[in-house]
Amino acid sequence: MKKQYFLLIALLTACSKPQKLTSTVELSVTANHRSIQFRGLDRQIIGEISRNTNTRVWQSLIAVYNMLADTDLKNYQPVQPGKYQVQDSVVLFTPDTPFVKGKTYFVRNYQPDVANHLSDYIKGHARIGNLKYIDLIFKP
Repeated sequence: MKKQYFLLIALLTACSKPQKLTSTVELSVTANHRSIQFRGLDRQIIGEISRNTNTRVWQSLIAVYNMLADTDLKNYQPVQPGKYQVQDSVVLFTPDTPFVKGKTYFVRNYQPDVANHLSDYIKGHARIGNLKYIDLIFKP
């Protein structure tokens, strides 16, 4: 009986630990400040996505946004349109309209392989079907 209680406590403890979300993706602004480069994306994912010319597929992995002064509204921003290109293991994003020097932008790096924990659902921090993501902020 003690073994069952210990197992139950261990299970509840494991479920209640929130998973820290970190990004393995690095981004940098190109020398001419017209594009940004992404490094650290999974090569298999890049290989699969690069076969598709639809930018929405790229945006489901790494979407670029214009940051508003009121950061509470950043989830309601439209995606920055542009082109994604693959050069070796680096993804290059060039927006349709040039980045404005000194203005703040962010990249939402979706991480579909990161699972929500039971405690995330219980606390209301996660909903079924939602993807985890990290926002990477940059200024060109």
